[in-house]
Amino acid sequence: MSHLRNPRALLTPVMRHVLDRMARAGRLPLHAMPPAQARQAYEQGASVLDLPPHRLPQVLDRTATARDGATLPLRLYRPDAVPPADAGPGLPVLVYFHGGGFMVGSIATHDSLCRHLAHLAHCAVVSVDYRLAPEHRFPVAVDDAWDALSAVRAQAPAWGLDPARIAVGGDSAGGTLATVCATLARDAGLPLALQLLFYPGCSARQDSASHRHFGHGFLLDRELIDHFFGAYLRDEADRDDWRFAPLETPDLEGVAPVWMGLAECDPLVDEGLLYADRLRLAGVPVDLELYRGVTHEFIKMGRAVPEALTAHADAARALRRAFHPESGPP
Repeated sequence: MSHLRNPRALLTPVMRHVLDRMARAGRLPLHAMPPAQARQAYEQGASVLDLPPHRLPQVLDRTATARDGATLPLRLYRPDAVPPADAGPGLPVLVYFHGGGFMVGSIATHDSLCRHLAHLAHCAVVSVDYRLAPEHRFPVAVDDAWDALSAVRAQAPAWGLDPARIAVGGDSAGGTLATVCATLARDAGLPLALQLLFYPGCSARQDSASHRHFGHGFLLDRELIDHFFGAYLRDEADRDDWRFAPLETPDLEGVAPVWMGLAECDPLVDEGLLYADRLRLAGVPVDLELYRGVTHEFIKMGRAVPEALTAHADAARALRRAFHPESGPP
């Protein structure tokens, strides 16, 4: 992409129309708002282009306890009724971490996505409300993510879940947390079925060609990225910590297999491709999908952007394959 002269020409007509509508709305950008106002604005806008929430038999609020005693809200989505305690190993489960630059986003903003993944993959999904910056800076979100994953594994039998079939997933900053948890899980001897990563942040510094080409006017602007990371990181040294930048991970051998969905017109696309290459070099199976002509956040635009529906179906297929390897290709 280093010689791309008109990156906007890559957009699909529908994606271009969505961006034009957003520009005409003239809303105050998130980086110009105080954190509480930015979170409210992001939540209010989260459902505008997202699919209507799928009705599921069971949606249950749960909690986990962080290492410092804080309570972490969780939401458990089940595509079936809760079984009796003696009904067998239970459902496989995806532990999902929402995106939002470590500063905005919540269980509520990703409710529709988690419902649809549970329905399409016929697995349980546990969505995690990790604590946000700037009130809680790095590495609190990482610690919360790992503590939540550990709690899900411990509580799995009581919640009708199978502790032997757990995947981690997330989008953007949540994808970063998911892949860090996968490395921590390997080190702890906790086998995971899959890492489900939508356009994860992977790089210590935002200086790739895709950051130059798509850093303005493609939804995730450079100013917003700088704002998010300025609020999240304690100091410049944190950038080189692999728990912030998975590309800095010294050793990726033995982590869980990966399904990764990237957006072509996204500042993060180059670092996602680089991370996929690093994983493959370490012998990790990687299934990579590059969705052409769409931007960051497209997976939450299912009302308008057809590629979102394709990505949901691809991700669900990857989950089914990971949770049921004995069934072979679908």
